[in-house]
Amino acid sequence: MKLDATDLRYVTSDEFRVLTAVEMGSKNHEVVPLSLIVQISGLRNGGINKLVGSLAKRNLISRVQNAKYDGYRLTYGGYDYLAMRALSKRDSMHSVGNQIGVGKESDIYIVADAEGNEMVLKLHRLGRVSFRAIKSKRDYLGKRKSASWLYMSRLSAQKEWAFMKILSEHGFPVPKPIDQARHCILMSFIDAYPLRQVSEVENPGKLYSQLMDVIVRFAQAGLIHGDYNEFNILIKREDGEPIVIDFPQMVSTSHENAEWYFNRDVECIRTFFKRRFRYESSLYPRFRKVIEESGETGFKLDVAVEASGFGRKEMKVLEEVSFFYLILWPSLKLIFAVHGSCKGYRRT
Repeated sequence: MKLDATDLRYVTSDEFRVLTAVEMGSKNHEVVPLSLIVQISGLRNGGINKLVGSLAKRNLISRVQNAKYDGYRLTYGGYDYLAMRALSKRDSMHSVGNQIGVGKESDIYIVADAEGNEMVLKLHRLGRVSFRAIKSKRDYLGKRKSASWLYMSRLSAQKEWAFMKILSEHGFPVPKPIDQARHCILMSFIDAYPLRQVSEVENPGKLYSQLMDVIVRFAQAGLIHGDYNEFNILIKREDGEPIVIDFPQMVSTSHENAEWYFNRDVECIRTFFKRRFRYESSLYPRFRKVIEESGETGFKLDVAVEASGFGRKEMKVLEEVSFFYLILWPSLKLIFAVHGSCKGYRRT
């Protein structure tokens, strides 16, 4: 789903009331009945059909075919508009520019405030086509078979916001968080490029040490990135310093699989430097040693994040999805690439 903010200024206040009503109705209904939309929006039944038709034509809501009743779902387009309207009303964001990145679970855009200062808008989009196809065949979400991807995306954004905010406040090399609404995060723009685009560096040993030091600093603060690789590390053009991004999968060092996540982060960096720069070092952090040296006393950021409002319940819900994205899905993609389509799965 590509963000299109062209029509945002033309959406009326009544149409936004309908969008909000569909969103609120989605908390208890997979398909929101028209009667409930009328009730929540407080609009007259006679005019609601025109508003719903206008929103459906813009692909901000979608009518569900073959439903037992006349019902609608909020689309990512509608969710985008609700989030951007919230950011605009708070004077956090004024205009939307070009898309600068796309990932397996997010889209990245350049935006600006009223003074023209550039920022980055990240829209979380869990439930891409490939994941939905798999979910229809296998229940990787356990009991959460009817999980709303909009809700999961919102949780993902809230988690990333909580971690980015606490990391920024404590001097970690991360973008500065500016605002958050629904599934969107607004953050500072950094003139940098992904590590995956770097073909050579003047001193690979120095950069290697810097990246390993960040892993250690995270762990000493009670955190593990969980997806620490060349795709989620930026190199600043100005001074070559690394910036770490993408935190929805971050876990606490007290997590039951913490050592596995830690070792994987370390191995991702070692493998990349060996492959790209032909640099290999026998020095790399060990989880147990780092934890022992950090001690059990002192301020732990994982505790602070939970205290900020994003607690264990929300973490557990997201982990069900993150496990698929980070572990099962890469393995399935490899299988599909080798064996081609099988049992109805599409090669991606």
